[in-house]
Amino acid sequence: MSEEWDSKTVIGFKRQTAKVTKKDSDLNGVFAARRAGALVGTDRKIAGGSNKAHQGTDHQRIAKLDRDNDVAPPPKIQASVGRAIADARATSGLTQKDIAAKINEKQSILQDYESGKAIPNPQILGKLERALGVKLRGSDIGKPLERPKKT
Repeated sequence: MSEEWDSKTVIGFKRQTAKVTKKDSDLNGVFAARRAGALVGTDRKIAGGSNKAHQGTDHQRIAKLDRDNDVAPPPKIQASVGRAIADARATSGLTQKDIAAKINEKQSILQDYESGKAIPNPQILGKLERALGVKLRGSDIGKPLERPKKT
């Protein structure tokens, strides 16, 4: 086993990087560094010295893109469906809580359907049609539901 006692280990040696000059007085140092053979960068910064992030044009451009790509909100339930639900519930003498328990949904969902704020769900509309006995989908909304005849 031979070990070299004369080898030298340097810890924390800093690599040479290019110096960025910001003033004309620093140029004398750059020329001296070039003469000495040091690394000198000559990159020019685009839009150096100004903060482009806070100018109004970028925000306006982004806002315009947002307006162009707006997604239409989902359609709400028709007011005639809400009236048909409320009328059928009133004629049967049931409360919103009773109907909600019958169709296994929350009372707030039934309130949203009656007020016209709900997004239509075919499964819930089907449950309501069967529980109230009234058509809630199609062209003849509010008419009695025809039960299929058993043969």
